[in-house]
Amino acid sequence: MRKWSLASRLLIGQLAFLVCLSLGLSLALYHQAEQDSYEETAERMLAVAGTVAADPFVLQAATAPDPSSTLQPFARAVMDAAHIDFLTIMAPDRTRFTHRSDDQIGKAYIGSVDQALDGHSFSETYAGTLGPSVRAIVPVLDPDGEVVALVAAGITVDRVAVARNAQLPAVFLISLGALACGALASYLLSRYLRRTTHDRRPDELQSMFTFYDSALHSLREGLLLLNNDGELVLYNDQAAALLGLPPGGGGRPRDPRTLGLPGPLADLLHEGRSAEDEFHFAHDRILVVNQSPALAPPEPGAGVRRRPLARTVRRTMPPAKRLGTVTTLRDHTDIEALTGELQSMRTLTDALQAQAHEHANRLHTVVSLIELNRHSDALEFATRDLEQSQQLADDVVSAIGEPALAALLAGKSAQARERGIALAMDLAQAGSTVPLELDPGELVTIVGNLVDNAFDAVQGLPDAAVKTRFALVDSSGRDCFEITVQDNGPGITELDASQVFDQGFSTKDPKVLLPSGTGATGRGIGLPLVRQAVLRLGGTLQLDPGGSPGCGARFTVLLPLPAADNLSASGSPASGSRGVSL
Repeated sequence: MRKWSLASRLLIGQLAFLVCLSLGLSLALYHQAEQDSYEETAERMLAVAGTVAADPFVLQAATAPDPSSTLQPFARAVMDAAHIDFLTIMAPDRTRFTHRSDDQIGKAYIGSVDQALDGHSFSETYAGTLGPSVRAIVPVLDPDGEVVALVAAGITVDRVAVARNAQLPAVFLISLGALACGALASYLLSRYLRRTTHDRRPDELQSMFTFYDSALHSLREGLLLLNNDGELVLYNDQAAALLGLPPGGGGRPRDPRTLGLPGPLADLLHEGRSAEDEFHFAHDRILVVNQSPALAPPEPGAGVRRRPLARTVRRTMPPAKRLGTVTTLRDHTDIEALTGELQSMRTLTDALQAQAHEHANRLHTVVSLIELNRHSDALEFATRDLEQSQQLADDVVSAIGEPALAALLAGKSAQARERGIALAMDLAQAGSTVPLELDPGELVTIVGNLVDNAFDAVQGLPDAAVKTRFALVDSSGRDCFEITVQDNGPGITELDASQVFDQGFSTKDPKVLLPSGTGATGRGIGLPLVRQAVLRLGGTLQLDPGGSPGCGARFTVLLPLPAADNLSASGSPASGSRGVSL
């Protein structure tokens, strides 16, 4: 039994159940046939006895001086014509007038007569002189309603059994038919289970389910299973954490578009199309999504033979049946953060290269002045250049306490000079310690992408300018750090403004590749990264599309500070106006 598959066990069990059911059905039908035979015989005896009792000849003969002489021949004729075993006509005191055996005439009738003496007909099964019999007793009434005689008609039980046995073939045919139909249905069900379970045993199926369930929930990647209607059927714990779904991963199928997922990701899941390493944004995370159809394995012998004109025989496999879609999710947030930091480092590297080139030119100038014996001019030139460079560094570092953000702004200033863009930084209300309360990686992502977008928007304009502002503000009774980046470019159209934060949307052309190894392009990913970082910090991001002459797009980021610090714009160490124009 341990080696039998689930399909075999179900088949044996169902066959055993059907045999027991057929035996039970046969017994029930047998007893029903026996009961019907007795009831039918009793009704027939009542009809015969009632007909005889209603005959005026019987009433007249029963009141004659010698009833037996006339009633015995009559009774024999009725018994032969009706095919019954006995017809006894008797006096109210049980004295027989007629009987199958002549030697029983004049003797007392054996059986019940009380109901008949009361004027009521009845039937019973009773053992008399001929053995057990089904009999009916009917009173013979005179015109005044008095009982003057009794008529008993009956058939022995053996003859009733013969009538019952005549119905047994039909009973057995019905039972065999039910058994055959049930066996056929069980066999077809067994074939179906054998095909769907690959003829595995229950313990194998249990082990497979346990292993698969453990593997499903132990994966560090999110896994989702969808049916052919695009409905979410199952997901693991990691997918629930990445997408903000209820834990458990089961329940009735649900449309992904009703689960609060971002539009592009929900559409991808519902459509069920194939996807390879697609980037999607979900709440505060960046996900790499792979999606492929789930196909049923080919069944043994499922090939279809085709005989072409030649005599060779080919076997072609039918198309695989699609069961649904399998989707995997990888959290790419940390990698994107590292990518942003790498991009920031590249920005600083480019800025340092620009500064090195600029300082090289200035150093050559100083050397040339010294060679021309104009030592005072060389000293004045070098002092003025050092003061300007040091003033810029002091202003940025003193206003922005976070080293990474300060370094980024210094690098962007050098990059702006290299690209011919006037970069103005308003640090009047920035404070000196506030950014330390915020994640430096997120700040670098927000400021770096916004400034880069502004640079791209004004590139090539004769009076290209970008303004940035960093300030502590009070918003709804809570201290916040505000970042504002505005350019004087052409602005953003109303249609583009509604899509500018969507993944994959960009007004730039051509595509710009991200650093190698990320597997994606930079087109349409900068501002979504900014939005993700702002959401992770619990802040808000607003866009003023601009468009008026000399007034381009303006992005405003509001990041709440921890309430325990209770910092305010008025209480910040930075007072007065510090504007840096580059």
